[in-house]
Amino acid sequence: MTGRRGRGARRPTRGSNASRAKPPVAAARAAIQHSRTARSVALDVITRVIEEGAYSNLALARTIERAGLDRRDATLASELAYGTIRRKISLDYALGPFLDRPIETAPKPARSLVRLGAYQLLFTRIPTHAAVSSMVELADARHRGFVNAVLRRLSSDRVRWPNGDDDASISVRTGLASWAVRELRRQLGDETEAAATALATSARTTIRTNTCRTTADELEHILRNAGIGVEHGTVHPDSLVISSGGPSSLPGFEEGSFAVQDQASSFVVRALDPKPGERVLDACAGPGGKAAHVACLVQPSGDLVAADANVSRARLVASTLQRLRVDGRVLVQDARRPALAATFDAVLVDAPCSGLGSARRRPELLWRPEKDELSSLARLQVAIVAGVADVVRRGGRLVYSVCTFPRAETDAACDAILRHRPDLEPLELQGPNGPAARIRLWPHRHGCDAMFVAGFRRRMTPH
Repeated sequence: MTGRRGRGARRPTRGSNASRAKPPVAAARAAIQHSRTARSVALDVITRVIEEGAYSNLALARTIERAGLDRRDATLASELAYGTIRRKISLDYALGPFLDRPIETAPKPARSLVRLGAYQLLFTRIPTHAAVSSMVELADARHRGFVNAVLRRLSSDRVRWPNGDDDASISVRTGLASWAVRELRRQLGDETEAAATALATSARTTIRTNTCRTTADELEHILRNAGIGVEHGTVHPDSLVISSGGPSSLPGFEEGSFAVQDQASSFVVRALDPKPGERVLDACAGPGGKAAHVACLVQPSGDLVAADANVSRARLVASTLQRLRVDGRVLVQDARRPALAATFDAVLVDAPCSGLGSARRRPELLWRPEKDELSSLARLQVAIVAGVADVVRRGGRLVYSVCTFPRAETDAACDAILRHRPDLEPLELQGPNGPAARIRLWPHRHGCDAMFVAGFRRRMTPH
């Protein structure tokens, strides 16, 4: 679903026994109709995500289910939807010379159609006539002329992509917002484009072995016997990167043998280092993957409390704990004002953030977050840590994590935490490159989401 040439070509193929019984022309028409259905699903998802602010992973899954697509068409719909969303900045740049006015001034249905058509023309091997005609047929009468004219002009001319190493050029080539490219440059220098490209590349599915149910080696053996390719994670030892198959269809899912979880998220729990018998609070626990990981590690005599301010997310936590067959108590509370009176050996704050680091799985995060939002997010992050610090026992530890990279939400937030809570001091954590109080993971270096993790210890005596 990365938009690489070679994966987008769709030729009429055999469908059901009924379709094979049709004359050749009728069978071809049926195959074309299938692809139109896939494109209409993709178009719906693109409009909902870009124009209405929906989440791509949720919108795509629900729309495919409602449409009843078979696997082939679901794969095509997914590739077209995710690819168009991922390449929005690149597509708008390519379309610009063929529009009389900025694309944002065009009617919403028309701009979704030309973006989807442009993605097929520029980033897949779908034939030009199929890419253009299918979009024209999906358009209503008011927009057909516009869609047809723009896409035919695009198909007959060569896009002149920028080749500079400035922020705007890298943004166009990768799809990551220009301001976010600038933030990457502050952290990575010459690695900026490699990191942006990796963030804009679709992630393979990663699962974390539930070691309270099985081992990574046993799970790998089961998956390989089912014909599924498996690679061991490089950041977290119990993570497996799989080659195919929806997670819920994998052997071991119903038995709770694994959780779908990126290596970066599993690393966060590893950095917290929960031990058997400890009391641990996950202060921002939804949807529950990290909480379930902690619950397994503190068994049999430990205690996990998983809290979230959102009732729906708290329910997801409870569901996750139940499926993975681990014990924990779920609480709805605002972490800035904890309702808890007890103290904990360790507290995890996986804080709300801009989410740029998880753009490999939710491509709208390449361009949806706005730089102006960072200050308010940072204030919330600092307030959460300052609020829950009171429930960390003296000598206990606190881990702060965000799946993003801008300084406002990472180093600057940690500096503010230390100013607001002088009873906290930096705590070194074990990272891929050795011990450090602040650790960054990057997709181009570590093959996982971009993640920032910082450790703190509550002083034994007030500072």
